[in-house]
Amino acid sequence: MLFKPVLLWTDLLLWLLLAGVGLYVWKVRQREHLIQPWRRLLRSRSGVASAVVLLAFVAVGVLDSLHFRLPLEKQGNNAEVHYSPEVLSVFDLAASPLRKQVEKTYSAPFATHLYAKETIELPGGKQVRGYPRLKYGGAHLRDPERERAGDVAFRVLLGACYALVLCAVLALALVKRLAGRRGVSPASAWALIRHGRDAVPWRTLIATVGMLLLLVCVAMELSAEYHVFGTDKVGQDVFYLTLKSIRTGLMIGTLTTLVMLPFALLLGIMAGYFRGWVDDVIQYVYTTLSSIPGVLLIAAAVLILQVYMDSNQDAFDTVAARADIRLLFLCVILGITSWTGLCRLLRGETLKVREMEFIQAATAFGVGHFRIIMRHILPNVMHIVVISIVLDFSALVLAEAVLSYVGVGVDPTMQSWGNMINGARLEMAREPMVWWSLAAAFVFMFVLVLSANLFSDRVRDAFDPRVK
Repeated sequence: MLFKPVLLWTDLLLWLLLAGVGLYVWKVRQREHLIQPWRRLLRSRSGVASAVVLLAFVAVGVLDSLHFRLPLEKQGNNAEVHYSPEVLSVFDLAASPLRKQVEKTYSAPFATHLYAKETIELPGGKQVRGYPRLKYGGAHLRDPERERAGDVAFRVLLGACYALVLCAVLALALVKRLAGRRGVSPASAWALIRHGRDAVPWRTLIATVGMLLLLVCVAMELSAEYHVFGTDKVGQDVFYLTLKSIRTGLMIGTLTTLVMLPFALLLGIMAGYFRGWVDDVIQYVYTTLSSIPGVLLIAAAVLILQVYMDSNQDAFDTVAARADIRLLFLCVILGITSWTGLCRLLRGETLKVREMEFIQAATAFGVGHFRIIMRHILPNVMHIVVISIVLDFSALVLAEAVLSYVGVGVDPTMQSWGNMINGARLEMAREPMVWWSLAAAFVFMFVLVLSANLFSDRVRDAFDPRVK
């Protein structure tokens, strides 16, 4: 085989989550009352823009979740095929230049020389102290001091041209589709888009996609010959590490939801519907759990897992599998400690819905408790579930950075923004200061969290029945 597929635990859960989202979309398209809130969301300019940015992050995370191992070279014609212990992904394959262009140590963004002085041996045998040339960054330049600015400007302009062409193709495809759906000419469809007369903010969509295409095309052109965000202590490209960290942030934000949602839904609705001793027991459970400091509980659980992994090293055939099980365990612990807030909200909403006339009528006609909960209670509290999930996503992404900073987050071998920020503590104390690792992690985390917060605001406005 050309490669050996590798299915990590987090990959499996991610595909199950995507399958669940697909099933939800299929169900929503069949019911008009379910699709109306999403239509209201699509009429919001900030909602559309933030959704496009989030989808871009999700695309990188999905490509980074298709894992495989490449075969090693055969020693003979009939030799058994052995595979490399290194687990790669489709994203790694697409970003091979970034992954393979490893320098000796630190280098600044767009630099052509190392960041620290070293002893350089001249052709005549004389040794001097200076900044050696990088092996890959700007290696195509003969005179970096004079040629670098012009070369960077040329590559930015070239990437902008590529982005403009792609954006034009997208706009033409959108005009053609809109003309077919509205039954008008392409010129009329373009007028609808250009003047913003359609209910959907197509101008915002095209502008946001165009801006993303511009950034992607320019970054691809520049990263082919330069280290856009510099390199770290071992010479790895910081831009590549930052992109690899997207998957970790998304996994923390989404898989934790898979863990917390069953607890919150089941216990919250049961407490509000049955009341009495059931409500007392559930309140006691989540009140007790909320009283335990979350960081201490997570630290204790991670240390227990670390002891188990050290004692059973044969259970993990690759370094990626070892890091993945720790990420999964962290998601489980975060889910167990973060379901109490949603459970309280669902309990209060269920107490209110339970007293409505249609619930009382169903009870009077002898409808079973399970059927009442599934057909009447659950659909009327789903707007709270959707709003809470989206609002909690950004908080969970930030939680991973904080936990990794204090040393109880993801495995140190896994790329994450928290590990990058943790490693920047010593780098910021250097002289001269190494600032680009922290800046890169901050920029990407800021964009993801800001997009998630804007999207959550629009989701709240679209799904909250009290908001007109």
